[in-house]
Amino acid sequence: MTELAKDGGRRPSVASMNDPFVMKAWAKTYPDNKHVKFLADDSATYTKALGVELDLSEKGLGIRSKRFALLVDNLIVKVANIESGWEFTISGAEEILKDL
Repeated sequence: MTELAKDGGRRPSVASMNDPFVMKAWAKTYPDNKHVKFLADDSATYTKALGVELDLSEKGLGIRSKRFALLVDNLIVKVANIESGWEFTISGAEEILKDL
């Protein structure tokens, strides 16, 4: 993640459908983190606005979020790597680094 923030103008962020307390605790597990911001989307507002919700109600999990990575420049989405279902092939940091 340090590589993503090298030029000082980028702010890598992690968003999850958890409450702010969970996200704060998660961030604390990375004590050397100086670059990544952890964001809570506890009511799925952001997830639904992006259209990346995943309905797993049949499995007893309710509405979740697909895995995704966005590259945003001046509030414009330049790259949207959105996984299908539970996959994890295009939404990792390594893939976004290729697009910088």
